[in-house]
Amino acid sequence: MLYKDDWADARDRMAAWWEGEPTDRPLIQVTAPKNDAPDHLRGFSAGYEHWGLAQFPDDPDRTIDSYEAWCSHTHFGGEAFPNFWVNFGAGVMGAYLGAEPTFRADTMWFGAQWDEKLAKGWDDLSGPRLDENEVWWKRTRRATERAVDRGRGKFIVGATDIGGIADVIASLRGPKSLLVDLQLRPNDVKSLSRKLVEIWHRCHDELLDIIDWRSNGSSAWMGIWSPLKWYPLQCDFAAMLSPNRFDEFVLPYLKDQCQRLDHAIYHLDGPGEICHLGSLLSISELRGIQWVPGSGEDLAGFHCGSEKWTPLYEKVLGSGRALVLSVPLESVEPVIRRLRSSRVLIQTTSPTRREADLLLERTADFV
Repeated sequence: MLYKDDWADARDRMAAWWEGEPTDRPLIQVTAPKNDAPDHLRGFSAGYEHWGLAQFPDDPDRTIDSYEAWCSHTHFGGEAFPNFWVNFGAGVMGAYLGAEPTFRADTMWFGAQWDEKLAKGWDDLSGPRLDENEVWWKRTRRATERAVDRGRGKFIVGATDIGGIADVIASLRGPKSLLVDLQLRPNDVKSLSRKLVEIWHRCHDELLDIIDWRSNGSSAWMGIWSPLKWYPLQCDFAAMLSPNRFDEFVLPYLKDQCQRLDHAIYHLDGPGEICHLGSLLSISELRGIQWVPGSGEDLAGFHCGSEKWTPLYEKVLGSGRALVLSVPLESVEPVIRRLRSSRVLIQTTSPTRREADLLLERTADFV
């Protein structure tokens, strides 16, 4: 691979990690700017125009050019690899079904999420369908095709963020309306969820066929490669639900998705979702958990490297699942020492390649 000389080794370690097989060292994805990197290409957040596809949706080459410029000045250490994620915003499947996306700074919202007057009525949602000519779906396919064409031998292409099933419904109905629907129209919510699962898998399968996962494996926004069909699952709406509501309106469709994917990891986003961890771990096909504390916890110093989350990590690892953590560089070694598990995958950044290489050397016997 043009931007990563040791891709074969990284690929083999990730394949073993998915299956719970022993690896010769902990899995660490660490990126660092090369010595010749200009200031505007140092650091992942400044690395390239993440939102270029959304800002210039009919010109994917503009974003790919920017991405390749960043790759050419970036060292991909350990299991890090150049992963061009086709980014049209979180839960873009809502746009495929008629929700109007709004892009602001570094995020994307749907109108119904902030203005209930823009919510779709239930009559509009009785028979959702994926229109091949819907503009955002066409843009997603075209951008994926173009990225695959340009990325051959250079970088991996990750599927777009399709979204969680309940999150997509919230983008169509609005979160407040959906909370009321759970009480007053539970059968309608469940019926729509079942239909959206089918559309979700159609989107996913079509995109992975473009990527040619049988030859190239698959990736997504989480930046992890699998030799098989994989995708990060999520439900940000779950933070607003009691465990009973979650088990009734979210869990069945997550199980369905896990059963139809070869590999799946759940994106556990913030303290509001911790109460659902036991239910998630009851899904036998779920391979792992990615924990994200949320901006409030981060600002308070309780990032993924904090000892505060050790009981949560031990619960996940004790269930035999994998654990994905984004950890500040200075906290990587303490976390690995505490957990001592080959089922942990750490994602981090380093200011220099030398520090990235030293990290991998120092943690080589921590499993």
